Formats: sequence, C-alpha cells, structure tokens
Amino acid sequence: MATLSQRSLDNLKGVHPNMVRVVKRAILITTQDFMVTEGVRTPERQRELYAKGRTKPGKKVTWTLKSNHFVQASGYGHAVDLCPYPVDWNDLTKFAKIVDAMKRAALMEGVKITAGADWSTPDRPHFELA
Repeated sequence: MATLSQRSLDNLKGVHPNMVRVVKRAILITTQDFMVTEGVRTPERQRELYAKGRTKPGKKVTWTLKSNHFVQASGYGHAVDLCPYPVDWNDLTKFAKIVDAMKRAALMEGVKITAGADWSTPDRPHFELA
C-alpha cells in the first residue's frame, strides 16, 4: 500500500479539507503510487508556469491570474496536481490509474471533483473541487 511522502503532505497544506481527504483516500486505494506536486499556488508561481509554457492562457491573458490553486473565498486552495511516482510525465496509463483512484476516492468521501484529464484540452495532473 502506498503512502504520501512528507513532501506531498507539505504540498497539501492550505488545500481544502475535502480535497485533502480525497487525496489521502486515493493513495490508499490506488494501483499507481503518486505524489502531490502542487497544492496552493501563488500568482507569482502561476506567472512562472505560464512563462515556461506549462499553463495555457484563455482568450485573455488575465486568465493566468485565475486558478483554483489560489486560495479561494473559503480560505483554501481548491486544486491539486498529482503525478506518478517515480515521476513519469509521459506514461498516460499511470495517469489514468491516478484518475481512477481519485474518482473512486471522491465517491467514497462524498466529494465532487473534476479531473483535468477529462477536459477537452487535458491537464492530466490536475484535480479540483467541482
């Protein structure tokens, strides 16, 4: 059975408790170990990712200043990014297993989430509260 590393737990600080519960449940039921690469994100970090081409703007550049990774009105970030461990950004089968675990964990916890893998332009590491 996989467990979250201290780094992953640290990356969950400031994330909404419902999402944290889902991630912690998912790691217990997954067939693919994973790590939390990002939870709460600052606008500066968002700009950095945009500059590296990892975040795509919408029709307006101001999109880069909106993210469910930012602290929301609830006082928490509402999104996490997860990747397979050991890190492998190219194995889509591993990401699919993480998506499956997250969706099953969300059902078990009674939390509605959205997986970025389901978007028309997939963002496989991304999960957010729905």
